[in-house]
Amino acid sequence: MTSQSMLKIRLAALSFLEFAVWGSYLTSLGNFLFNEGLGDQIGWFYAIQGIVSLFMPSIIGIMADRWIQAQRMLSLCHLLAGLFMAFAGLYCMTSDQIEFAPLFTLYAVSVAFFMPTIGLNNSVAFNALTKAGLDTVKAFPPIRTFGTIGFICAMLFVNFVGPEDSKFQTTFMQLFVSAVFSIIMMLYALTMPTCPVNKAPASGTLVDRLGLRAFTLFKHKKMAVFFIFSMMLGVSLQITNGYANPYITFFKEIPQYADAWAAKNANALISLSQISETLCILLIPYFLKRFGIKGVMLMSMFAWFFRFGFFGVGNPSGGLWLMILSCIVYGIAFDFFNVSGGLYVDKETHPSMRSSAQGLFMIMTNGFGATIGTLCAMAIVNHNVVSTDPVDVQLSGWRVSWAIFAVYALVVAILFWIIFKDNKENSSASSKQLLEAESDDAGGMTIDKI
Repeated sequence: MTSQSMLKIRLAALSFLEFAVWGSYLTSLGNFLFNEGLGDQIGWFYAIQGIVSLFMPSIIGIMADRWIQAQRMLSLCHLLAGLFMAFAGLYCMTSDQIEFAPLFTLYAVSVAFFMPTIGLNNSVAFNALTKAGLDTVKAFPPIRTFGTIGFICAMLFVNFVGPEDSKFQTTFMQLFVSAVFSIIMMLYALTMPTCPVNKAPASGTLVDRLGLRAFTLFKHKKMAVFFIFSMMLGVSLQITNGYANPYITFFKEIPQYADAWAAKNANALISLSQISETLCILLIPYFLKRFGIKGVMLMSMFAWFFRFGFFGVGNPSGGLWLMILSCIVYGIAFDFFNVSGGLYVDKETHPSMRSSAQGLFMIMTNGFGATIGTLCAMAIVNHNVVSTDPVDVQLSGWRVSWAIFAVYALVVAILFWIIFKDNKENSSASSKQLLEAESDDAGGMTIDKI
């Protein structure tokens, strides 16, 4: 086996563990909170992922670029994330009545250290692949596929393990599962190839000294538009993570759907979304080469429209095929935006700001976008779905909510189609020229067509 093949296997394992941490609770946490009487607060547990992403990925990314090697920072973040997630599990285990404030506080600290690891994981992989002489656009998507496999494995483990009346997907045990994966990841990250640090020169500007060079990307029109629409699309990211599971499980309250397999195994049904991801990731190099970043992003946006639309009109019985279709298009909706966006940012930025640029992408998508989206979704669902209403009225409220989400995704897609200009059309001055004009000490940028 060649050294390059071995490196790909090592990075695949890294990606597997990274997303297994998240898959342990991301889609099932809503069910647990609902069962504990915290259904009205579900949105906050998903919004906090966006709130911490407003600043933590940037801070951690800057530290990884300037002072602490990225693979070591990745390890440290997982250590802290795992410990606080375990503390959250211990609180639930030892409490007669689980209260919002203490659980949310412990969970929020864990999430604050986990969210930056997504960008760091990309940086570690991109660095290792580049040092090995591999093309990141071709080599990274198959590696990233194993992240989705890790997510699926964790989801299915949580769905099926445990007593029939208290499986992990409805109890605090999912928090412990996530914590264990984090600790394993903490150890494994230290075995990754060394990532460089780029200390700011003594003569550098204040921007250079603080490691904020990535924010100057907003002075380049094309990149500014890209990041703004990334934020707008990021609004959709956490909606189904927070509300798909409670929505599917809700059908158990309706007599004609009470015995439906899907209603009893919502997490397993939702895992089809991640299975679709594994296939769609492999399509990214072809579609990027054939259609460019604009075409791929448009496909993602229209896929979000169908994701919400199919989900809202489906049901766990005769309409199960619509829910399955929703899961299938999710692969395009998520991957063609999230993975392609990360690759695009990597191609458009200099290695000296690789980690902080990935952190900026996280701020716009999982920060501003996901926070706005989750809080708005919580307001919409809480307004339309009232637990004291008859089940048929609640179902109607759910369907109205999904319709609102679908229309939003469609509007964003149309606006992006009109406004964003791809590399192939009317490209303005390169980011490299922009940064070099600002400071001779700046590392500069490279604009490569994908």
